[in-house]
Amino acid sequence: MEAALRLGIFVSVFVAVAALEILLPRRPKTADWRRRWGINLGILVIDVVAQRLTVGAAAFATAIYAQNHGWGLFNLLDWPFWIEALLGFLILDFAIYLQHVLSHALPAFWRLHQVHHADLDVDLTTGVRFHPLEIIISMLYKAAIVAALGIDPWVVIIFEAVLNGFSVFTHGNIHLPEWLDRRLRYVFCTPDMHRVHHSVIPCETDSNFGFCLSVWDRFCGTMLREPAKGQIGVTLGLSQFRRPDDVSLWKILLMPFRVLARQRAAQDSSETL
Repeated sequence: MEAALRLGIFVSVFVAVAALEILLPRRPKTADWRRRWGINLGILVIDVVAQRLTVGAAAFATAIYAQNHGWGLFNLLDWPFWIEALLGFLILDFAIYLQHVLSHALPAFWRLHQVHHADLDVDLTTGVRFHPLEIIISMLYKAAIVAALGIDPWVVIIFEAVLNGFSVFTHGNIHLPEWLDRRLRYVFCTPDMHRVHHSVIPCETDSNFGFCLSVWDRFCGTMLREPAKGQIGVTLGLSQFRRPDDVSLWKILLMPFRVLARQRAAQDSSETL
């Protein structure tokens, strides 16, 4: 049931955002969208298979186990369900914000996360473009938080559905009316807000880390309202991967290890000299 519910919500959001991209496009495409969609959706399929063959729905399974065995902080407290549910959702969303910050700050995590940022355009399929190892690590990270807090299984389902839906929405190539975008971003992340994060300029990439709630960027000082060159002029992707051949499906999957190989070769060369 958990998988079917999440899939139904994801497909609904995906179709809705795809329709908005057609009706209200924000930026002209710079790369072949058919090729990009094939690559990004191919990564999604690999991610789903890898997750199901390894950790599965670890966060949801952990929530059920914690509930049945009295694990976690909330199972020790006698607070109203709505308070525990709200706190659980907020803590999980802040945890994803912190994970995103660490994915940029720690070189080992960045090698995986750069797969997401190497997309030459940004649209709804960028929101599902993550290296399988990053997906597995993220699921284990969320499961650990769920176990520590004893978050209710239904809260976990809702959070996962919202997280997946917002990942698609905030990466959408959508031109929301300025007044609506301005009001939404007081609480939620919007496509214009998150697009700044995909700029090739490092100071812009190191901003707007939120996926769902924008309040964490505001409270932690990582909010940047607009890219220096504007939403149309900003260059998206990574400076070292600008050719379509650099971001083929197999090169993307091997990207973290190719970086490691180049660094090791450079180190060996310097030691030889």
